[in-house]
Parts: sequence; structure tokens; C-alpha cells
Amino acid sequence: MNESFFGLNIAVNGLYSAQRSLDVVNHNISNVNTPGYSRQQVVQVASKPMALYDGTGMMGTGSEVTGITRVRDEYLDFKYWSENRTSGEWDTKSTQLTNVEAIFNEPSDSGFNKIMGDFYNSLHELAKDPSSPANRAIVQQKGVTLAKYFNSTAANFEKMQADVNDCVRIDVDHVNSMADQIQQLNRQIYTSELDGSTASDLRDQRTVLVDQLSKLVNIDANEVVVGKLPSGLDDKHFVITISGKALVDHFQVSKLALAPRTSQLNADDSPNLYDVKWADGNSLNIKGGELRGYLDIRDGNNGKVGLDGVTATPMYKGIPYYMNKMDQFARTFAKDFNNIHSAGYGYNDTAGGTDFFTILGSDDNPISTYDFSKMTYNDMTAANISVSGDIMNDSNKIATSDSNTNQVGNINTLNKLLDTRTDDNMFSEGAPEDFMKSLVSTLGVDSQQAKIFSNIQGSVINQVTNQRSSVSGVSIDEEMANLIKYQQAYNASARMINTMAEVYDTLINKLFV
Repeated sequence: MNESFFGLNIAVNGLYSAQRSLDVVNHNISNVNTPGYSRQQVVQVASKPMALYDGTGMMGTGSEVTGITRVRDEYLDFKYWSENRTSGEWDTKSTQLTNVEAIFNEPSDSGFNKIMGDFYNSLHELAKDPSSPANRAIVQQKGVTLAKYFNSTAANFEKMQADVNDCVRIDVDHVNSMADQIQQLNRQIYTSELDGSTASDLRDQRTVLVDQLSKLVNIDANEVVVGKLPSGLDDKHFVITISGKALVDHFQVSKLALAPRTSQLNADDSPNLYDVKWADGNSLNIKGGELRGYLDIRDGNNGKVGLDGVTATPMYKGIPYYMNKMDQFARTFAKDFNNIHSAGYGYNDTAGGTDFFTILGSDDNPISTYDFSKMTYNDMTAANISVSGDIMNDSNKIATSDSNTNQVGNINTLNKLLDTRTDDNMFSEGAPEDFMKSLVSTLGVDSQQAKIFSNIQGSVINQVTNQRSSVSGVSIDEEMANLIKYQQAYNASARMINTMAEVYDTLINKLFV
């Protein structure tokens, strides 16, 4: 009699097991489009058997559900986080170097080569008639256009550096925010798993945050066993480190901070740049992620020593490198051009000695040759180069002759000025246009390299993502197959209960009547 009722209990256990499995299938299907969701599985085992009284063996007691597991490959998570930081770095560099290329705007009808060509063409026209006021006015205006090209380029670089600096600030805020969220999830997960359960959905939420965090900065994430719980289970703490120091240590968070830079690394740096440190004041070595990309673009000066006496962040050519190159061009070109120009004489100009290029004064107006003579060319930058106030006030001071006797046909000085266009000794790269071509070519190579690395990392990330999806992702086809399987198991258990009910009915109501 007891054994017959025991059979009913086995069927009921089977019913419950199938029902729990159907609930998990339902949960998986509902989250098929949830980002970061990991497929869950029921852990179903045979329940503890019962020894028969007559010693003939052990009788099975059916099945039971001992847990619900999260299907996850930790190696693929670690692989994704490792590759994602490299992807974040090169994606950032690729985007920002494209912006740098847009500032140079080469090749185009409004880039350096066109503007420089127009300036020298105006000098050629002046050589045809040095006494023409119209030709002199054109040279004056083309010189202004050339100077303003450098002024505008420098202003755009300064604005871009400030924008990248804001991106650094935003990323640091995101890192701190994610660290707080992960800390809160650590508390919930730890509390939920004290009884040996697996907080699968909470762990998925945490993994999504770590995925996002790994794109921003070089992190290492691990679950560390620190001892044993009273239940005998491992006491695990989730730790995220940046360059060896913990950002999140289980329930503790060490945040990043932005420290206003007290001294410039480079002469042309925008004001109010941030250095990224730990909130406790310790230095932070950022080796990857978007933050590394932004810092390289913002501060990279190809290893040149900055104004504070330290080497700028890494051997990378970022905004300061190109700003420095533009300053170098402005100083060198203006100095060589002025050396020839100041030795000549303009139309009806018996004094001579006029510089063609000077710098903008504090009032943003071009200073005179006299004021400029009190300075050095180190004071000249791409941001402040200008046609001199003397030339702006009187275009007749544009030097064409090497004599102060007003020889209209004497264009010896003008010919020397024209020769500067092909002066291969002006720069180590060659003539002025060669210098700029070399600079733009270098930028093009760096930009193309960043795009290639970005594409390579994108392919790697896609591959790892596909591998993760194949392990943890929800397959509708697979879940539908499981749905039918567990439905059949449920129906079979229900049928078994009906069968046992008929047996009991016959046994109780008919046999003993």
C-alpha cells in the first residue's frame, strides 16, 4: 500500500521538475533580445534512492531540481575584456585622427598647398609690374590669407584638444559611475548566493557593465576566493583592477579623479587640461581603452620633452605634435622670408628693413617691424603669425628691389623671395611645400594605421562575441525543442498521476468493497 502511494510521489516530483524546466525555458525565450543575457539551464538529478526493507536493493525516488545555472565561459569573458580595451583605444584614435585630417583639409581647394600657391602666384604677378598698387594689394591680401590659415589651424587644434579633454572627463565620470553600479551588484549577488544559489540575472547585469568598462580603460576582472563561508561554500569577492590597483574590491570602490594640470606639457596646450589620477592622489598608469586613446591624441608629442621637463605621454603623434610642427613651419618660413625681405626695398621706399611677417599683438592687431625686433622668433607661433603692421598700413613697403634708388625694374629681392618656394635647405624635409606634404603624409599614415588596427580589433571582437553567443546566447530553435521535450515530460508525469489514481481507485474502492 505504502509503495503504491510512493509511486504517486515519484510522478509528482517528475511533474514539478518538468514544470521548473518549462519556467526556465520561458525565461530564456523572454530574454532572447536582452543584451548580455546568459542562457540558463535547470540542474536536474535523480533524487536520493530508498533502500527496500527486504534487502533486495534500492528503489529510485524520482527526480529533483537542485539549481538553475548560468551558461557562461569565463575564458571568453576574459578574452573579450582584453581585446575590447585595445578596440576602444584604436577606435578612438581612428576617429580623432580623421578629425585632425579634416583640420588640414588636404588635398582641397582651400588647403595649405592652394593658399601657399596663391601667395607665390601673387608675387609672380607683382614681378611683372612692381609699381602696381593693385598687384601690391593682392600680395598683401594673399599674405594675410596665408597667415590666417595658420591662425585658423592653430585655433582648430586648440579647440579639438579642449574637446578631447572633455571626452577624458566624460570617460572618467563613466568609469566611476560603472564602478559604483558594479559595487552595488556585488552586494546583491553576494547576499543572494549565501545559500549556494546562483544569481544569474544579477551576474549578467554585472558582466554587461564590465564589458562597457573594458572599452574605456585597461581593467582586469576576477572573482577571488578569500576563505570559506559558514555553510562551507567558497567566500568569493569580485575584484576589478586598473594597472594592478583595485577600482572595485568587492564592496569597496577607489574612484578616479581629474586633477587640473598645473603646468603645460607643451607650449601650445589648451588651458585647463586634466590629468587622470586616483582620487587618493596616487598616479595612474592607463595602458588601454578609450582613455588611452584620448590621452595619446590630446598629449602625444612623439616623445618630445614638455615644458614641465617630463616626456609627454607615449611616443605617439597627437595634437601637440602637429601643433608643434605648424609652429616650426611658421617660425622657420617667416624667418627666412623676412631675412630676404628686410634686406630689400619697396616702391618709393628708401629706408627698407621691413619684415613681411610679424606676430599679432595683445590687441590682436599686427605689430610693427620695430616692435617685432625686440622679440625672438621663438615668440612666433602658428596661432599669432601675421603680416606686419608696416605692410598692412602701406603695401608700397613690400620689398621688390635690392636698391633704395627707386629702380622700378629692379626685382632682385622679389626674385629671391620667389626662390624661397623651392629652397630645399629651408627645412630638413625640403622646401616649404615639401614640409607640409611630409606632415600631411605622416598624418595620413598614422590615420590609416589606426583604421587598420581598429578594423582588425573589430574583427577580433566580433569573433569573440560570436563565440560567447554560441555558448551563452539563447537559440529560439533550441528552446523550442526543449519546450516540446519538457512539455512531453510534464504530460507523461501527469499521465502517470492519472494512471496511479486509477490504480488507487481500483485498489481502494473496488478490491476492498
